[in-house]
Amino acid sequence: MQVRLEHVTKIFPGRDRKNPKDVYAVDDFNFDIPDGKLIGLLGPSGCGKSTTLNLICGLLKPTSGHIWFGDDDVTELPPEARGVGLVFQNYALYPHLTVRQNVIFPLQNLRGDQKLTKEVMNARAEEAARLVQIDGLMDRKPSELSGGQQQRVAIARALVKTPKVLLLDEPLSNLDARLRLQTREEIRRIQTETQVTTIFVTHDQEEAMSISDLIVVMKDGAVHQIGRPQDVYDDPANLFVARFLGTPPINVFKGSVKNGLLHIGDTPVLQVRMPDGETYVGVRPEGFELMTEGSDPLPEGVCPLECELTAVEVTGRDTSIVSSHPDCLAPSIRSIMDSEAASRVSGSKVRFRLKPAKVRVFDRNTESRIYDGK
Repeated sequence: MQVRLEHVTKIFPGRDRKNPKDVYAVDDFNFDIPDGKLIGLLGPSGCGKSTTLNLICGLLKPTSGHIWFGDDDVTELPPEARGVGLVFQNYALYPHLTVRQNVIFPLQNLRGDQKLTKEVMNARAEEAARLVQIDGLMDRKPSELSGGQQQRVAIARALVKTPKVLLLDEPLSNLDARLRLQTREEIRRIQTETQVTTIFVTHDQEEAMSISDLIVVMKDGAVHQIGRPQDVYDDPANLFVARFLGTPPINVFKGSVKNGLLHIGDTPVLQVRMPDGETYVGVRPEGFELMTEGSDPLPEGVCPLECELTAVEVTGRDTSIVSSHPDCLAPSIRSIMDSEAASRVSGSKVRFRLKPAKVRVFDRNTESRIYDGK
């Protein structure tokens, strides 16, 4: 089922008596969600992603705009008439019911022509349970299940109605790190098998990038960028998107362009074809190349970026060189190296050559990207 949002806006009235400004929880949202895809709504807390999900499922009514499911305008339809399945952040399982009863519950509320027999309801529940691999737990109570198992019960309950659209509101936030990884892989598998259009809300960019076909990056109710996860990572539209995506995050410096050279502080670090001006320079952690004796010479007019060494952190597969620079906006710079390169670090300073493909330049005033490393 294709979901289309046309100029959807949700305004909550201000509650501050002294300064009663309206709050734009969702501001002019436009997006076509393709049929059968998994879409990640991504952004910091308070950006409007859960409000967008509640507008799609009908729990909230937009202040303006329209929501379409295929060719049907569902803006005024109540939630029960939209054919959606919703998985809440806290699972919302009924503690006094068994897994089977929890999964069947949505089917028991069907009326009229949609009403099902007990045999059909049990068969549908068994099918949903097998899909999420909890068919051996049907007679247990929620209190007898692990967090991951409870999450699967919530997903089975949403799927048992064969929804047109599956909505997941931060479903992994209550799980530990290992279980989060396992469960997000299960969500991707289930979505691939069912081919149901799925919208997944999260503030965790690693979750969104790992399982989504497309991600929507939001801030303050507005959409900042839509695209395939790798494309958004490689070509962020602005400084906010660049800083939000990536672990470790992108390193941002105060910079400038002078006579075809990109400067960080007073150091020319890269040759660029750009007009002169004040900028922010973003360098991904993998965009630093350690320079030591015997390294290849730099292009004419370019100097290495010299930083104060803080620490060398070994995290198994990767090694991070932690350093500082007076023109970095953050207290520390993280540069990811292989262990062989990191073993050459000595002294109190480190010198880096920047990889052009991992450098992004942003306008100092608008924070829009003006250089993509090409």
